[in-house]
Amino acid sequence: MRLIYAFVTLLIVTFPARAEIAIQEITTPAGINAWLVEEHSLPFTALEIRFRGGTSLDRPGKRGAVNLMVGLLEEGAGDMDARAFSEARESLAASFGFGAYDDAITISAQFLTENRDAAVALLHTALTQPRFDDTAIERVRAQVMSHLSSRVTDPNAIAGNTWDKMAFGDHPYGSYRSGTSDSVAALTRDDLMAAMADAIALDRIYVSAVGDITADELSELLDQLFDGLPATGAPMPPRADFALDGGTTVVPFDTPQSVAMFGQAGIDREDPDFFAAFVVNEVLGGRSSNSRLMKEVREKRGLTYGIGTYLADPDLSETIMGHFSSQNDTMGQAIDVVRAEWEKIAEDGITQAELTAAQTYLTGSYPLRFDGNANIANIMVSMQMEGLAVDYIATRNDQVMAVTLEDAKRVASRLYDPDALHFVIVGQPEGVVSN
Repeated sequence: MRLIYAFVTLLIVTFPARAEIAIQEITTPAGINAWLVEEHSLPFTALEIRFRGGTSLDRPGKRGAVNLMVGLLEEGAGDMDARAFSEARESLAASFGFGAYDDAITISAQFLTENRDAAVALLHTALTQPRFDDTAIERVRAQVMSHLSSRVTDPNAIAGNTWDKMAFGDHPYGSYRSGTSDSVAALTRDDLMAAMADAIALDRIYVSAVGDITADELSELLDQLFDGLPATGAPMPPRADFALDGGTTVVPFDTPQSVAMFGQAGIDREDPDFFAAFVVNEVLGGRSSNSRLMKEVREKRGLTYGIGTYLADPDLSETIMGHFSSQNDTMGQAIDVVRAEWEKIAEDGITQAELTAAQTYLTGSYPLRFDGNANIANIMVSMQMEGLAVDYIATRNDQVMAVTLEDAKRVASRLYDPDALHFVIVGQPEGVVSN
């Protein structure tokens, strides 16, 4: 077994003391790579697993199959039906969480040291011997159908569906990952078995663990957990070309308050200018209440309760996205303000005061994310999927602070394009028309 140790120092912002996190990279005898932080103060381990591909691997005409399959992984396995599986998990005081997303299937497991072997054996059964009983399929299918039905009258969901379809067309990103009522209604047990073979395989695993477990113990655990999975899954989809030009799309919907989703093409996480773009976005519409859009749209004009932007970087595309709501009679004014700020930051960049404030916020808030075994494990597995180095936690704030005012202005000019900015509006916005 190969071990590489990287000692990562986190600044705890409320105290002058420092806490060291030792991330170990391990490779099991079967070839599974994983990251581990040993923390033996409590007899408890958090395990995070990702299978790259997720719902983007749905086969043509089978939209929603991966999502429905994942929803059934706790609904019976081996010789246990859904109730027996639930009782077995509860008897071990273990927690399993399964999720299906555009680019990954997620599995979160938490268990006590004394029950570790039994908990892992139970999870292994779920991954290798799912029952997909008819009664369970219909129960979970009904839950999905209810969710899809509720989205038909949700302005935010309508905006998201419209944006995705216009931006990505027939690519899997162009449709909702849970499918449609028609596609989900048509799924069969064979479709679910095929979806599992496509999406849950050894060639797309990412793993992290934090807690009361050693490298040798984790290595043995992982080889047992993944034993029996297929070596390879379905090929990954191609990149998703962003197809939206600048303009406005209005989707009529009877509501006193319209919803706006807006954005343009973005920047790849591996681009050398990413951190500069990250800082500039914080100034324009980031999480801080001091962002330009919060000041201009909410505080000065009272056109919304909240507005924000973010750099969206899924595996197969990159965008800059934003979202807000406004009354129908003020939506047009809010759009004009957003467009003006988009143009202003492209032409003039940001100020030194804004740069300093953004860097202070971004570096100061970062350590607050590391507030538990499960959160640390989740961050580490996300780092792996993004191809980040094991020392990223230690260097991330340095990279934020390395952004200069010249960098920020150059990247703002490069990235933000007012002519490419597109708005999707769901509601009855006065004076706003599609163009």
